[in-house]
Amino acid sequence: MKIRIKGNSIRYRLTKTEVETFCKTGLYKETTDFGHSVFSYVLKAKKGIDSLEASYEENTITLYLDDKKQSGWDISDKVGFSGTMDLPNGKQLSLLVEKDFACLDNTTEDQSDNYPNPKIGTNTC
Repeated sequence: MKIRIKGNSIRYRLTKTEVETFCKTGLYKETTDFGHSVFSYVLKAKKGIDSLEASYEENTITLYLDDKKQSGWDISDKVGFSGTMDLPNGKQLSLLVEKDFACLDNTTEDQSDNYPNPKIGTNTC
């Protein structure tokens, strides 16, 4: 799973195997070890929510997806889920969870578990 953070925007991209694991277990987690501390980012299914939610606690960003949307995502054509979360300070946090498509440019990154890119013929990732 990849994470991209820019300003008040968080995006997770998941490979085929990661989406399958999330759909089966309701949880997918990645960690980055800094030696003195570990940063984690998690996708977790949650009951009773209408849109994506997020939390940041104990060096962990967790995005929550409605458990009803979790089921079958791995076998559907649905690319992902997006939403905005209102914050107590009046700002908003943009959230996006999506399947990771193979890049069409020359990249050295292993993309063997990515979804086929539907934009064949363009040079974007």
